[in-house]
Amino acid sequence: MPALRPKDYFMTDTTAALARFDAAIALARGADQAYAALQALVQETVGAKLFTVMEVDLQAGVARRAYTSDAVNYPGSGTKPVVYDAWFDTMQNKREYFVANTIEDIAKVLFDHELINALGCQSIVNMPVVIGDVFVGTVNMLDVAWHFTPERVEMIREVISVPAKLAVVLARG
Repeated sequence: MPALRPKDYFMTDTTAALARFDAAIALARGADQAYAALQALVQETVGAKLFTVMEVDLQAGVARRAYTSDAVNYPGSGTKPVVYDAWFDTMQNKREYFVANTIEDIAKVLFDHELINALGCQSIVNMPVVIGDVFVGTVNMLDVAWHFTPERVEMIREVISVPAKLAVVLARG
């Protein structure tokens, strides 16, 4: 048997994780189960100490935390107004990932950076979720400083993006 190249191992490893996501999402009923399946996929592939999903209603101008892996520090709560700032422009208009690998970079855009740091998280990826050409939310993954290497961000693009859309569609009913 020929030796596996790194890319071959990567594909084998993520294929199994995706199969587990597929089985979980097929049984999911409602937002919590759909997002829990997505969180498990993230944990298996790129890892995240903190995982949240924000849903955005652009017509109403509000956002809400629809799912959280830490209900004590980041509870799912009521809505908050959408803030039309540079971060929002990155998500909504540019439809690009926001990646920061230090708490200093996170502090430039997130008001709750002190809590994030206190939880042991100093890096973040915010992935925009776009369905039917409409920005509907973000999947947020946080971990230790420099966790989100270019390779992990690429894995998010290749492995997490489509399952995230599926989870959001299922969660929205």
